[in-house]
Amino acid sequence: MTRDSNVPPPAHSSVSEPTPGLARGAYIPPSVVASEPVHGECGAPALDADLRARGAWRAWLSSLASDASAATAAAHLYGELAPDGRDAWLDALAEDAPDVAVPMAALYGPLLAVECDPVRQERMHRASNTSLGCITSVKRALVGAEARGVGSGGRIAVLVIPLYLEFVRVLIFRMVKDTGFDSVRQIPIIRDSDAPDVGTELQGIKLYASCRDTVIDDLAHTVLAHRRSGRELPQLLRDCADIFAPFELAHEAS
Repeated sequence: MTRDSNVPPPAHSSVSEPTPGLARGAYIPPSVVASEPVHGECGAPALDADLRARGAWRAWLSSLASDASAATAAAHLYGELAPDGRDAWLDALAEDAPDVAVPMAALYGPLLAVECDPVRQERMHRASNTSLGCITSVKRALVGAEARGVGSGGRIAVLVIPLYLEFVRVLIFRMVKDTGFDSVRQIPIIRDSDAPDVGTELQGIKLYASCRDTVIDDLAHTVLAHRRSGRELPQLLRDCADIFAPFELAHEAS
């Protein structure tokens, strides 16, 4: 099935640092529990009997509007469910969402981030009037480089892309001149206020403002250098091929 270009790549699409696993204390609807043995961090059960109460479920839903860790956990949990479990989750939301005092986008945004089924996507769009930000709608582009004579002359490029409400996704590329990509990773869901910005330091490199087209052009040239080195492109780049469409990378994702 073709991935929606608005859907963030899977959390495992990385060649360096993995996305954090499920957080303890994440909840799923009681109706899902019976048929879906979802586990939390380090294999710990995501639910116990006391946490299945509807009040706890609704309280956790409320946290999705402001807590990126909860939103990420929701995306992971929902993503692990079989189709019947996902349908049961959406049924539970349809029943409980009106009693949760947060925007519908907060409840459905994390699920849209991992859902590829067009029928369930449409169901969520109708219920929440929410669509994820397009991957090409870059909110800010940042760059930085190691000081002359320090390290391998590495550079970092960062793209911050709106998702929904105040949440964004972050793509982080570390590049080495004439060699290609040293690492490519993403932060799938994070509050914009916590995302990298001008002055942020990543891996000891200070970031400065740039523009989307300049960064994409630099990344495209790095793609060519990476190819010339004979190495396979990182999977995350393939998953995000739409952002490189002007440079005809999209066919590489097929």
